[in-house]
Amino acid sequence: MTQPETRSRLTPEQLEAWAVVATLLERLPAALDAQLQRDSGLTHYEHGLLFALDSAPERTLRLSTLAGHANSTLSRLSRAITRLEAKGWVHRMVDPTDGRFTLAVLTDDGHDLVTRSTPAHHALVEELVFAPLTKEQVQQLTEIGRRIVTTIDPTGVWTPPPAAEPLR
Repeated sequence: MTQPETRSRLTPEQLEAWAVVATLLERLPAALDAQLQRDSGLTHYEHGLLFALDSAPERTLRLSTLAGHANSTLSRLSRAITRLEAKGWVHRMVDPTDGRFTLAVLTDDGHDLVTRSTPAHHALVEELVFAPLTKEQVQQLTEIGRRIVTTIDPTGVWTPPPAAEPLR
């Protein structure tokens, strides 16, 4: 009987690169969550939802659109929106243009939270991700990340609308 191949098919260079990416995928979210929890009582996922709503026209998105931005199931998103609603940061309403959809609307308190929490969050992202890199490496990171993401999902990467002003 032939033994299945048990060794990695990755080259040593690929295995080294994958080890770095896998470690990054584990450690960066934990560091971002810790800072946001400590400073704002939010997870990185929740902050991302609030930031996406804050960047949207009229601070409103369909839940299905928000789930797509967050790469989330509607079930996970609904649980998060319920938590955010309980804190007064978001509310839901039926889409007046199509009653089959539900909208998430960022409240004024939610906007204030995003405004307060984003500068420290961006400072940590700057420190952990961008400070160690040159300008050219940031451009390479953008291109590499975009290629990987569009290989996984051709719809690509969520980006804030061009009119969104950076929060400082």
